Amino acid sequence: MRNVHALLIIGAALLWSAHGRAQTVPDAKTAYNTARDTAAANYKAARARCDLVTGNPRDVCVAEAKAERVRVEEEAGAAYKNTLKAYTQARMRIADANYDRDKARCGAVTGNNRDVCIKQAKATLIAAQADATADRKMIEARSNAREDKLTAEYRVALEKCDAFAGAAKDQCVDAAKTAYGK
Repeated sequence: MRNVHALLIIGAALLWSAHGRAQTVPDAKTAYNTARDTAAANYKAARARCDLVTGNPRDVCVAEAKAERVRVEEEAGAAYKNTLKAYTQARMRIADANYDRDKARCGAVTGNNRDVCIKQAKATLIAAQADATADRKMIEARSNAREDKLTAEYRVALEKCDAFAGAAKDQCVDAAKTAYGK
């Protein structure tokens, strides 16, 4: 009888722990695929709504749908890759999609107003690209500075270890290597 109760308790504990794992955050690949599928479905629905309209409003509608799809897919891809390069490329592609959307909006105007609209769209694109590039350089500079500080602190710790000899020095050096990830 005791074995039956023990098995029931163990089984309940296993089921409870499996239930907890089922509710954890999905892994990056699953989140990425879900975001892409959602973006594709939303684009398809928006495209169907755009087919009901004709002329320039249709072009604007399609461009907005594409820009939204690109934004969602690029943000998901950057989050999945989780690298500085991926985030920068995503921002560049989003800026390009927004530029195409803005150009489509300019199609409704004529003459000088159209020229101004297109120049404004181009200026917005260049500003977004410059911001993405500047942010990347700033983050790289911070990372390099952090690494330089860590290396300097590591050298100081090694210098402090020179005060010891033998096994104590070896322990000190090992502790410094562990502390500074060297």
